[in-house]
Amino acid sequence: MAGKKESDPGLEGLSIRGETLVGRVISAKAKKTAVVERDTNKYFSKYGKWARARSRIQVHNPESINAKVGDRVKIAETRKLSKTKSWTIVGFVEKGESS
Repeated sequence: MAGKKESDPGLEGLSIRGETLVGRVISAKAKKTAVVERDTNKYFSKYGKWARARSRIQVHNPESINAKVGDRVKIAETRKLSKTKSWTIVGFVEKGESS
């Protein structure tokens, strides 16, 4: 099928497609789930100003990756995994401080 990317063997057979983003893990308390926060800037032309915006995305945290709080990770869109998860962590951009 056109537009589909190959599945990474470390991602437990999930097909990766769509967008890829970078964010920071802010919570990894649930089993195989993490919350990734993205900080962005939005421009409001009516006011001529920039405003900071933040979005939190629930992502699948594979056991092969096992990201911890503070890590900067690359996430990619995948099929719907649960009610709130349709993204998965595909790799590290930078490891956070180990506590």
